[in-house]
Amino acid sequence: MSGKQDKDLTITVRSNTKDLLAFTKLVPERKKRFEKAPSKPIKSDPMNELAKKLHPKRQYLKINEIKDETKSTKTFRLVPNPDSPTKELAYFRAGQYLSVKVNVNGVRITRPYSISSSPSEALKGFYDLTIKREEEGFLTHYIWDNWTVGTKIETSGPEGFFYYEPLRDKQHIVGLAGGSGITPFRSIAKDIIEGNCDAKLTLIYGCSDEEDIIFHDELKKMESEHPDKFKMVIVLSSEEVTLTGCETGFITSEIIEKYTDVNNSSFFICGPQVMYNFVEEQLKKFNLPPKRVRREAFGEPKNVLALPGYPQTVAEKTFKIKATIGTLTKEIPAIATESVLVALERANLAPPSKCRSGECGFCRSLLVSGNVYVNPLSDWRREGDKKFNYFHPCCSYPISDLEVIIPREAL
Repeated sequence: MSGKQDKDLTITVRSNTKDLLAFTKLVPERKKRFEKAPSKPIKSDPMNELAKKLHPKRQYLKINEIKDETKSTKTFRLVPNPDSPTKELAYFRAGQYLSVKVNVNGVRITRPYSISSSPSEALKGFYDLTIKREEEGFLTHYIWDNWTVGTKIETSGPEGFFYYEPLRDKQHIVGLAGGSGITPFRSIAKDIIEGNCDAKLTLIYGCSDEEDIIFHDELKKMESEHPDKFKMVIVLSSEEVTLTGCETGFITSEIIEKYTDVNNSSFFICGPQVMYNFVEEQLKKFNLPPKRVRREAFGEPKNVLALPGYPQTVAEKTFKIKATIGTLTKEIPAIATESVLVALERANLAPPSKCRSGECGFCRSLLVSGNVYVNPLSDWRREGDKKFNYFHPCCSYPISDLEVIIPREAL
């Protein structure tokens, strides 16, 4: 081998003597701290108290204010219920959601809703939940008819993984939103502008109607005042468009490339399932690594028959579920096109639930016998769970009679 080649292959090994020396001092230093420590026992655990504040099992809130955003969307401002154990709100990461727990005609159900206010506003004493009324929805009709100022609400602590993580994400976030999927991006945008999140957000927001653009004036004002941190692009699919400065049609790869540096961005998607399906096909054209695409938990699909691999032969059938929760065992009917979770809720068994998207694992249950169809888009089970017949009722559908063991939700 020539001298030049030897030179090119030279490797410099740095000394680790300093690290070894520091290690030898650890034990003596530890002994000194033990000697200086007070002899009185610690009666309270500050770390556990902090954990309870950050991750409460329940929050008891009440509606303090209601604001009409569009003809079909309202923002409900929630504050601690003064007559409850909740004295302050749990802090959260912009993009997370609350699982709202509601009794509807004697049936206890849960639904996840993104927090649209910023984390710093939780420290000021309020959360905002911005909810769009769905024509075919179940809970949103109840909310419209029953939630007023003063209504008491029970929720989980903040949940979900739809947030910016600097160790994983590019500093430039591209938000792809559809309809009410804009709500977590309002939280993220406010967090960035307030200086608590070191990132930049370009929001590409698809709507079918000009009148349904949520937060239009507020977000446009944020854009004009902080152009270095936030930009919003509106994409309208309606036949008639009078709004200036927007794109028309759908959120295509061409529009994404026009407004972003694809190779130096992380993509966050939130919206209805049909929007997910379309946008994900557009993103495939960029060959992005999986970690560069984040998806918000979008709840149960509107049409399970359209999911890949669903057995169409059982679509019209109703099966029986033998469900055990704690010491209670009950046999209930289950429609093949509705999730096991919905069947349990209809029977008023109060099963545990948060994300309703197979993501959080809170409803994880044991399938003793029978077969279920698991939505492949929401199958986040561990391999061990698959092997030993554990499943998530929120994204699993009965395709035979079942016997299941459901965990009791901790109070």
